[in-house]
Amino acid sequence: MRLTPGAYALLGLTALVAALVTILTFALMKFMAAARDARRSLGSSSGAETALLSAALQEAVTKLKAQERATAARADASERLAGEIVSSLTAGLLVIGLDGEIRILNPAGRRMLDLADDAPPEQIERSLKELTLTEVVDECVTTGTAVVRRSVTLPEPRHGVSHVGVTVSPLFDDRSELHGAICLFTDLTAVKDLEEQLRLKDSLAAVGELTAGIAHEFRNGLATIHGYSKLFDLKALPDSYRAYVEGIRAEAESLGQVVTNFLNFARPAQLVLSNVDLRSICERAVEEIRTDARALGGDIEIRGEFALVDGDEVLLRQALSNLLRNAVEACAGSSTVPRIVVQSEVDRQQRLMKVAVNDNGPGIAPALRERIFRPFFTSKRNGTGLGLALVQKIVVFHNGRIIAGVSPEGGASLQVTLPTTS
Repeated sequence: MRLTPGAYALLGLTALVAALVTILTFALMKFMAAARDARRSLGSSSGAETALLSAALQEAVTKLKAQERATAARADASERLAGEIVSSLTAGLLVIGLDGEIRILNPAGRRMLDLADDAPPEQIERSLKELTLTEVVDECVTTGTAVVRRSVTLPEPRHGVSHVGVTVSPLFDDRSELHGAICLFTDLTAVKDLEEQLRLKDSLAAVGELTAGIAHEFRNGLATIHGYSKLFDLKALPDSYRAYVEGIRAEAESLGQVVTNFLNFARPAQLVLSNVDLRSICERAVEEIRTDARALGGDIEIRGEFALVDGDEVLLRQALSNLLRNAVEACAGSSTVPRIVVQSEVDRQQRLMKVAVNDNGPGIAPALRERIFRPFFTSKRNGTGLGLALVQKIVVFHNGRIIAGVSPEGGASLQVTLPTTS
């Protein structure tokens, strides 16, 4: 069959259309394949980024939690350290607000104030007022300046504390606004006692230098008077003169003993030091005086714990004998059967020993408790007033102290405190 030119043209056009369709189909298939690849690629990349972002976020959260735990641990450690520092201070620490609120009072401060751990605020405030600490705090808050090294004497000693050193500083916040005060107070009792010992030593040395020569001349003159009185033969004298000569002898002997005692008191102390068992010294002193007590129907007893001291055995025994003799004479003067107790206790922490001679006599009036240690002060009719002064001198030169108080029996209590050996 012979095709006409029109048929050829139609056939060519059909073939061309078919080729174009084929090409378009192929291109579309390529485009769709590329689109699928692109979608797959895009989907895979988005998942990886999401996973990476999630992991980074989790790591950041973990680090933040770790930092929070570390910060909390450091805060707890700092708080514990601050608490340990406050609790371990040997000085009293008081932090008080402007409204008088007690914010901090450490254990050392409570001990010095004689307060229990659960003491109510009212009791704390009352105790602070009694010690005049509130006055020092008010002065600091009013002026806005620190009060440094103020010495306060307690009306009544507490746990052996009688002098307190106080330093108060104003407490400011981060905006430099005053909102309270910090008070540090320290026990100065030992320092004050040492100052008193040094003062007594200086005074005793000055008295000794001033009066020893005069007393020596008095003793020589009295010895001469007594010697001349001995030259008189009493049997050859008229009866009216005999009593006068006997009186001269007796007074010369009595005054000679007073001068000798005063010379012993005024003479510079020469200590022969050694480790001394104070119980042994007490026992020997008691045996020396016990006869006098038993003659009045009484007795002397030793109680408590003793320790070794670094001291002069002869002088310490003399001091204890004088205290015991003084107790017996006080009971005898009031017609009391003497019940005398030597009571001792040892403070191992402070390395001190306190020996108290307690009697049941008339006691010592509060106004006289310091004066009884002065030379020539006596409340006895025939006393010289040098016995207790000599005891104080011996104790002071052993770096100790002696005070007078009231015994459990209601009489006098003379308490000697001495440092013990290591």
